[in-house]
Amino acid sequence: MIDIKKVADLRKKIMAEVSKVIVGKEDVKQALMIALIAGGHVLIEGVPGTAKTQLAKTFARAIGGTFKRIQFTPDMLPADVTGFYLYSPTGPSNFIEGPIFANVILADELNRTTPRTQSALLEAMQERQVTIEKRTYALQSPFMVIATQVNAGGEGTYPLTDVQADRFILRINSRYPSVEEEVLVISGIDRIEDTNTVEVTTSQEIMQAREIAKQVYVSPEISRYIVTIIDALRADPDALSGPSTRASISLFKCSRVLALFEGRDYVIPDDIKKLAFPTIEHRIRVKPEAEMDEITPAIILQRTLDNVAVPKPG
Repeated sequence: MIDIKKVADLRKKIMAEVSKVIVGKEDVKQALMIALIAGGHVLIEGVPGTAKTQLAKTFARAIGGTFKRIQFTPDMLPADVTGFYLYSPTGPSNFIEGPIFANVILADELNRTTPRTQSALLEAMQERQVTIEKRTYALQSPFMVIATQVNAGGEGTYPLTDVQADRFILRINSRYPSVEEEVLVISGIDRIEDTNTVEVTTSQEIMQAREIAKQVYVSPEISRYIVTIIDALRADPDALSGPSTRASISLFKCSRVLALFEGRDYVIPDDIKKLAFPTIEHRIRVKPEAEMDEITPAIILQRTLDNVAVPKPG
């Protein structure tokens, strides 16, 4: 018997703590929760001033463990992220840990640094380790990167490479608040700024939730539905490159967590449809000639979802 209630309680207390500071942004909060339990990383995109950094920082503090923030700038080097060896002419060298050594990393404005420095995150995000001068160091568990970026193409930005973007299990957009939400923000700004976010869970609880998610049933038909969507995207005539197998895995893992949040111990096609855009859209590249016709990754993905047959209940 899967303990759905334990995961629901964990989600409830984290969301409640984050909501003391962050008004609205329910879709972003949900994405962070799904990625946390699925064991992945999140990329939050949006224009400046839409609470990207505040939300990521508040979430990180609520889930506990060690937290480090890296403010990315164009002059940063990979060693500023991973760490380096400090050599002494009179004694042994000492390894100085970089900020990557923590449970939760806030990679703020990731696309303001060069691809060379962005690449310092690749090994850590995929293998939960870093290699420096042929020595490999394991990272803490759980390990999660919450990255923010200003809208792609903005002044002073470097586009994330395909390899880097593929490391994020979800990408979500932080939009401007509604009028009602913004009224709540400015009316309660004194309380919000004075609120100290407290740790409401432990690393052990998070790891237990991850194990529970692995028990959620995904039928062979649902697994084939996921792969068929990915395969159709790869074959789309307007796609320069389609999603990798990592996209299939991301959709599979996230759908199990969403099922738990919906009170089920099994995945349904609607879970796949709800998660398709945040898990896949950032992994699609459009051909230049198609871009001239205003074809976007979202358009390609939507027509693929419309054309792929949904599995019928068994």
